[in-house]
Amino acid sequence: MFTGIVTDIGTIAQLDQQGDLRARIKTAYDTATIDLGASIASDGVCLTVIELGADFYDVQISAETVSKTNVGAWVVGKRVNLERALKVGDELGGHIVSGHVDGVAEVVAMVDEGDSTRVTLRAPKELARFIAPKGSVALNGTSLTVNDVDGCDFGINFIPHTKDVTTWGDVQLGDQINLEIDTLARYVARLHEAD
Repeated sequence: MFTGIVTDIGTIAQLDQQGDLRARIKTAYDTATIDLGASIASDGVCLTVIELGADFYDVQISAETVSKTNVGAWVVGKRVNLERALKVGDELGGHIVSGHVDGVAEVVAMVDEGDSTRVTLRAPKELARFIAPKGSVALNGTSLTVNDVDGCDFGINFIPHTKDVTTWGDVQLGDQINLEIDTLARYVARLHEAD
């Protein structure tokens, strides 16, 4: 489990297709405190650490994960949002995030509003019904509040701090963004279907 509060920006240092995709991610985390088998959310995708170095960790990514996320567009040098798994007693500053990406949303508009940036994203139709104004979503691993919803489109405001401490300062029109809908929204919708 994660909170959607990004604690490091990693860099893709190496990609190797060996049946599954293997990625090396450079990090500022103290890798001596990371165990093999640990889960680290990398752009919102919960990935298992399979090798460690002084300033990196390696993960193995299945074809299923690549097909459901933006990982297939990763290139060497790309910056990614990182968050280590939640420990009992940690502050829950965002919302409960599983690291199980539901699909990919596309950035369709960006407008500066004062010091903030309003970003409009288009969700896949099958996920749009789970997104509500003032609800939570995780986008590339960042816990965010939805401002407004119009069909499959929804808006998020990014304050300067968020753009500085995550990769949201790098976002561009057309970018494909990992989307994880709020777990509560998923269960409420499922219960409603049962009625």
